[in-house]
Amino acid sequence: MLRELAKHIKEFKTASLLTVVFILGEVVFELLIPYMMTFIIDRGVMKGDYSAVVKYGSVMIGLAILGLFCGVAAGLFAAKASSGFARNLREAMFRNIQNFSFSNIDNFSTASLVTRLTTDITNIQNAYQMILRMLMRAPATLVFALIMTVTISGRMSIIFFIATFFLSLALIIIMTSAVRLFNQVFEKYDALNANVQENISGIRVVKSYVQEDREISKFEVAVTNIYRLFVKAESRIVLNNPLMILTVYACIIALSWFGASQITSGSLTTGALTSLFSYVMSILISLMMLSFTVVMITMSEASAKRIAEVLREKSDITSKENACKTVADGSIDFDNVSFSYKAGIGKPVLSDINIHIASGQTIGILGGTGSSKTSFINLIPRLYDATAGSVYIGGKNVKDYDLKALRDAVSVVLQKNELFSGTILENLRWGNENATLDEVKRACELACADEFIERMPEKYDTWIERGGANVSGGQKQRLCIARALLKNPKILILDDSTSAVDTATDAKIRRAFREEIPDITKIIISQRISSIKDADKIIVLEKGQVVGFDTHEKLLETNEIYRSTANAQAEGNADFDKVGA
Repeated sequence: MLRELAKHIKEFKTASLLTVVFILGEVVFELLIPYMMTFIIDRGVMKGDYSAVVKYGSVMIGLAILGLFCGVAAGLFAAKASSGFARNLREAMFRNIQNFSFSNIDNFSTASLVTRLTTDITNIQNAYQMILRMLMRAPATLVFALIMTVTISGRMSIIFFIATFFLSLALIIIMTSAVRLFNQVFEKYDALNANVQENISGIRVVKSYVQEDREISKFEVAVTNIYRLFVKAESRIVLNNPLMILTVYACIIALSWFGASQITSGSLTTGALTSLFSYVMSILISLMMLSFTVVMITMSEASAKRIAEVLREKSDITSKENACKTVADGSIDFDNVSFSYKAGIGKPVLSDINIHIASGQTIGILGGTGSSKTSFINLIPRLYDATAGSVYIGGKNVKDYDLKALRDAVSVVLQKNELFSGTILENLRWGNENATLDEVKRACELACADEFIERMPEKYDTWIERGGANVSGGQKQRLCIARALLKNPKILILDDSTSAVDTATDAKIRRAFREEIPDITKIIISQRISSIKDADKIIVLEKGQVVGFDTHEKLLETNEIYRSTANAQAEGNADFDKVGA
């Protein structure tokens, strides 16, 4: 895990190393100052030699300036290294997520990925800066200060070793308890983020059903759980301060008691005792710093594991070497295909699919909820790979194509339409970033999107809010269809993508497809038989199996599921085309 994260330090290794060098320099210069104080008192003040005071005082000022310079430099380099490390991690994670197949994405919730890219990365950034500064400074201060105390007085240094042992033991006990609680806190963050994301994305539904109080209650429960765990963890950590103060005063009393007797006997000077008082504070503060650093690093351990999980996740769908980059035509063949989620170990959702679709045909797909219509079409552009059997496009196995070439040749308008914040033109050019305005307008005419775009004051420069919040469901669907057409695909797949469009517009879109893009293979999933009855052939799916594949007329004669669906829609006036007529 550490090796996985450390390789993303990259160009910031030098800044990290310089931080350590300057931190060590700062520690040395700072801890030499109390030692100089010994000479000022013993050789200057006690002997009345003010030239010695000036001499050693000047050295102290020089040491302070050097220590200040090293401290500032260490801070700057630490900030640069930790921020750069966090940037590299975010870029690496985001880049890896973009390469995920749908099955990889299924392994992580959206809320979890957001938490890892934000909160977890920030934790790692703070921890890395503390490692570079505090984790280097605290042990160095502790060791160097202890060396100085032994140098000044071996007998008196025993007090420091006893105090260090006592405080270290107490801090270990406190930190072990606190760290366990902090780990529980971070497990609750995913639940909190999931709650927030779900509420904000579905805020219109919440308001429609007047469920604001219920959502507030859910949020309060999630926040309260985190609050209680934080308070519990902090209640352990606050014990650090009184323990340190107790130890400091105990050391001061011990130094005063034993130091006074040694000064009387002449085995210790007044300056040396003064320096020891300074070093006791340095030693105990370094222990406190070390304890907080350990807490931060341990808290970040959970974040590090979660980040490493995303970085280690490799897409299970990749292009092979020397992959084919040209799709000959839009013909589609399913050769004894079966498919299941959960890396092929789950229950099959598609079984024994054998279908041939000629290039340029229009194919309708009908099936009830859970019949795996979307799973079927997801295999065509390799959003998932078949568990068994093979899928062929243009006479080649989809696994033999370069992924970009394959997906450029297959335009999919998914069940859930997504628009992004930006102008209509910017959203449409997702299909082809180099498309001219005339090409964009042509695609919108085929998708019947030009009708409402031209009525907007700013037309194609109209701003679309995040998720398409300021356009209707039918308008959003037509924009997504136009965006897909701009790719000039060999295969166009509409996954129930006209469900929010009125039947007259639906009929115009189907007529435009039939007359204007006859060479493109069109696959249309719909719950309305009126939307697919003019297709060259219709696939009827039930429980992941093809139970019918023929024309509308033949299926009415031979397929009970299709016939009963058609009759139910006609008798129940569910066929909106009929109502419109």
